[in-house]
Amino acid sequence: MTDPISYIPPSRMRHRKAAEVIPFLSSYIAKREQEIAEIEQMVERYEKRRQQEERSYQSMSTLRRLLSGKKPAHHLAVEYIHYVKRPMEKVRTLRLEIEQARAILNTPDPSAIVAVSSDMADEMN
Repeated sequence: MTDPISYIPPSRMRHRKAAEVIPFLSSYIAKREQEIAEIEQMVERYEKRRQQEERSYQSMSTLRRLLSGKKPAHHLAVEYIHYVKRPMEKVRTLRLEIEQARAILNTPDPSAIVAVSSDMADEMN
């Protein structure tokens, strides 16, 4: 599977000293990891619910299946996009943000100037 190429326009990047950013990064990383865990739990709940619906549909008698009907495939596809695909794309972007934050955290020189995304800069203020 190909991952989307992430490009952050220079206008969204702000430059700050690493010493200003380092104290904030551990809480920022923890917050992002918590967000990732919540999204993954939501996706798991959706998949569990879909499996349960499928099992209950398959366990019905032929007559009940005929009368109850099944969601059309395009409805299932839209649900999948809404409940799985988009949230997992958000998880990928959050993991990239965490990687960038850890890279800043591992800078050897605290007086170095680092590029910080505007989202991270907004949360710092």
